[in-house]
Amino acid sequence: MTAPGVDSWYHEKESAWLYRRVAAAEPDPDKRRLFEQLAAAAEEQARRWEQVAARSPTAGCAAPPRVFTPATRARIVARLLRHFEPRAMRAVLAAMKLRGLSVYSAPATALAGHPMPTSLAEVGARHRSTLGGTLRASVFGVNDGLISNMSLVLGVTGAGAASGYVLTAGAAGLLAGALSMAAGEYVSVRSQREMYEYQMALEREELAEYPQEEAEELALIYQARGVDLAQAREVSRALLARPAQALDVLAREELGLNPDDLGSPWRAALSSFVTFAAGAAVPLLPFLLHQQAARAIVAAALLTAVALFTVGLGLSLFTGRQALRSALRMLLIGGAAGLVSFLVGRALGVVTG
Repeated sequence: MTAPGVDSWYHEKESAWLYRRVAAAEPDPDKRRLFEQLAAAAEEQARRWEQVAARSPTAGCAAPPRVFTPATRARIVARLLRHFEPRAMRAVLAAMKLRGLSVYSAPATALAGHPMPTSLAEVGARHRSTLGGTLRASVFGVNDGLISNMSLVLGVTGAGAASGYVLTAGAAGLLAGALSMAAGEYVSVRSQREMYEYQMALEREELAEYPQEEAEELALIYQARGVDLAQAREVSRALLARPAQALDVLAREELGLNPDDLGSPWRAALSSFVTFAAGAAVPLLPFLLHQQAARAIVAAALLTAVALFTVGLGLSLFTGRQALRSALRMLLIGGAAGLVSFLVGRALGVVTG
């Protein structure tokens, strides 16, 4: 067996080992049965790699080790599963390339209004990308900029700084916060994309090497989510006859990954920078127009309060809560943060003289 063959054998053995740990930690019997079946499927794949090694004892080929020993990373994940349910560990399990995680994104049984697919035409039909996630992120970016920079401005003002110093500190806070948000968003999206690309490459190889086994694993996932096994097998086998579509669905259903959720890292970073900066600029506007710090800070507080109220109204679109209640809650949270910052600044100003 070549080195890649040993790697494949080890991956299947480690997956089977982890599936059993997930099954042991899973309180739902249907999901537990799914992961036990996936463990058995992974063991079967490992046995196939052992048979390949036995049939090809040529020079330069290596057989897998006689005893499987899980890697340190897998042992850490298994230890975490003793304290946290698999649903809470979904992101970590996805990074370990475990399948069946999509059962945590939908009810275990079919529900009215959101039934499981029962034909090939329905597979993936309900996964549609919308602007909701981007818009929601933009609203939160503006909100973060508003609260953080208004708190900074109030803290510096409370310490007794002149208008020019407040404006300088606020501008520095705007730039530092926007750059930090952009850098964090870039790293986050880039890491998600790299994980997706890596796991998709492995999935593509497995789909080419043993499509029937992939179809069976997908059928087991659909069964755990409420579809009759015979019908699930029919749908999954028909699906895998179309490799391009099959790869997309396998990513969603086996790996719990949605390629529509993976945006451009640069676009995400730019969006975070712009939205945070837009919110952080609001408290600074009065300081550009008023030289007197006292008048400027009152105007900044009022302007920020109006902006927070508006942001609260916008957030109600995503929470479904009453708009006025959402707006007042946002105003209260921002006001409390600003008041604490002002009092801390005032205390530091007194101490430092």
